[in-house]
Amino acid sequence: MLTELARREKEAGIKPDPDIDVYMKAAATEGQEANVLTDYYLKVLGLEVCADTLVGDEMVRGISGGQKKRVTTGEMMVGPALALFMDEISTGLDSSTTFQIVNSIRQNIHILNGTAVISLLQPAPETYDLFDDIILLSDAQIVYQGPRELVLDFFESMGFKCPERKGVADFLQEVTSRKDQQQYWVHKEMPYRFVTAQEFSEAFQSFTVGQKLADELRTPFDKCKSHPAALTTKKYGVGKKELLKANISRELLLMKRNSFVYIFKLTQLSSMALVSMTLFFRTKMHKDSVSDGGIYVGATFFAVMMTMFNGMSDISMTIAKLPVFYKQRDLRFYAAWAYALPAWILKIPISFLEVAVWVFLTYYVIGFDPNIGRLFKQFLLLLLVNQMASALFRFIAAAGRNMIVAMSFGSFVLLVLFAFGGFVLSRDDIKKWWVWGYWCSPMMYAQNAIVANEFFGHSWRKFTSNSNETLGVQVLKSRGFFPHAYWYWLGLGATIGFVLLFNIEFEKPRAVISDESESNDLGNRIGGTAQLSTHGSNSSHKTCSESEDITVKDSFSQLLSQREVTVGAIQPKKRGMVLPFEPHSLTFDEVTYSVDMPKEMKLQGILEDKLMLLNGVSGAFRPGVLTALMGVSGAGKTTLMDVLAGRKTGGYITGNITISGYPKKQETFTRISGYCEQNDIHSPFVTVYESLLYSAWLRLPPEVDSETQKMFIEEIMELVELNPLRQSLVGLEI
Repeated sequence: MLTELARREKEAGIKPDPDIDVYMKAAATEGQEANVLTDYYLKVLGLEVCADTLVGDEMVRGISGGQKKRVTTGEMMVGPALALFMDEISTGLDSSTTFQIVNSIRQNIHILNGTAVISLLQPAPETYDLFDDIILLSDAQIVYQGPRELVLDFFESMGFKCPERKGVADFLQEVTSRKDQQQYWVHKEMPYRFVTAQEFSEAFQSFTVGQKLADELRTPFDKCKSHPAALTTKKYGVGKKELLKANISRELLLMKRNSFVYIFKLTQLSSMALVSMTLFFRTKMHKDSVSDGGIYVGATFFAVMMTMFNGMSDISMTIAKLPVFYKQRDLRFYAAWAYALPAWILKIPISFLEVAVWVFLTYYVIGFDPNIGRLFKQFLLLLLVNQMASALFRFIAAAGRNMIVAMSFGSFVLLVLFAFGGFVLSRDDIKKWWVWGYWCSPMMYAQNAIVANEFFGHSWRKFTSNSNETLGVQVLKSRGFFPHAYWYWLGLGATIGFVLLFNIEFEKPRAVISDESESNDLGNRIGGTAQLSTHGSNSSHKTCSESEDITVKDSFSQLLSQREVTVGAIQPKKRGMVLPFEPHSLTFDEVTYSVDMPKEMKLQGILEDKLMLLNGVSGAFRPGVLTALMGVSGAGKTTLMDVLAGRKTGGYITGNITISGYPKKQETFTRISGYCEQNDIHSPFVTVYESLLYSAWLRLPPEVDSETQKMFIEEIMELVELNPLRQSLVGLEI
């Protein structure tokens, strides 16, 4: 694109602005880990101060909640996407940051002729004024949709007026609420009745903006007027090579960040290798009889079993990545194969290291055949078994999508594979109706291959006095294994086939699950036919020649004629109940909190050993005083709250914290305190009401009887407007 643009500028004799020219060339540079667009949006979103900080979650310390919101916004904006759908991006952000983000989006939309629909909850006036159109939604119905400048005119025509010093966004939020609507009623001489969202919606159809919108929707769109580049013809933003390269880089980075897991697995393997060496020590093991060979068969089974067990950790690691994968896959960041392939390829070096630790520690100590070629053949086989186990458990995790389901099914599959592997139950002892399970078990091929590699070795070629077959062949026949040397290569080939099969299936459920889960919503996304329905018989017969005054007057008169409730019928508000409690004051003096300096920041030249997050903070919270802790996103609000509440498990804390003059003791402080997190952890399989009821059972003193508890819960649910969700499950992310 840049080459074509430069050619056309040269033909037209246009000399571009130097700043724009530099920006376009920098933005078009490919193959870099960071470019000017990334740096620009980091600065716009105020994320440059935490660009090298881990995002974190409930268990890993990372950036603040407001910064996480901005990371999500940044992911969509660097696309670049010309159709943005943004849901409550201001939650957890200060007003200045929200204004800066929305202003940046507004400029991009106006310059690039894009589309943005942003859902906000009572934005600040300066942010509200940035929007061109307003869609006001209440009770699943559109109350108003049109220019921002005319929204107040519509509500004034309905008898509701926004006070001069009231923010328009706050007014729009409250005018449709049953609790707050009455205060905006202008016609004091007339009785007030709550106007529902449906009544607002019907009146909007008769309003000028609503009529104009209906006329526009009735007119078919002329496709000749559309730009050929309006819709993209590519499924993904970059080619397959770039998709694979990006996913490999990310997977490599995640493996580096999770290096502790692989170090722990190597330590575990080393420990089990030590156990294996002491169990099957070569000085105590002979090669003189069939019973001696049975012990070596047990040693080979133990090696295959440990290699299989070592792959189970992939279940938890895969499931932990699924939510991010589903989000990015559905947004067409990449295909499922581009995610699955790096997980397989980058696991191969780890498998080399893990199998090398096991084989090179145990092979000669146990006393397997000393031929070095057979050592490397066993290494190659166990390497493929390790790859097969990892692919199998990744496939189970992708199909289960839930830790409990995947772990339960994974353990069951492992037991079935062991049962049909040929060691626990020999081939001759398996019933005919179960023999298919024997031939389908990857464990069977691996077990036959590893014993064939061992018992056709030179040390097992001796003959016994009562048989004309070698000792190795006798051992294989006695345990029901195939007495042929080619079974090593047959088992090796079968294991390679299972590796390919499970890795392909690991990618397949991801794509299939997407199609199945989205099939129910297909009508809402593509192929649906929308019919415009006109509400109300009066408005359906209106002609365009009628004036706005007559239309508004008719709808207003119709609304007043439906009012049956007088002002005197309004019930007074009930008083809230208060459970007995003892008030306390909390004071803190010169509180500091610091953590070890991240390695990334040290590499940038920072010499300090600790990063100070709170620096000598002092203050007091008194009974009867509502205190607002304010500051920009990332200022340390959550950090201070965590320190005062005793929720920090790492870092270095200094200073004095007292409760009503006494030093704070965490054991008793948590009993009298409550903490509401930005992103809390809940039990997913209970309802909203059950969550509150269970908390009341555990926290309220025994002096409060059951009926009082339930009354208090009902009041709390009404206060925070949870009654519509009382029987809804809290649920999971996926």
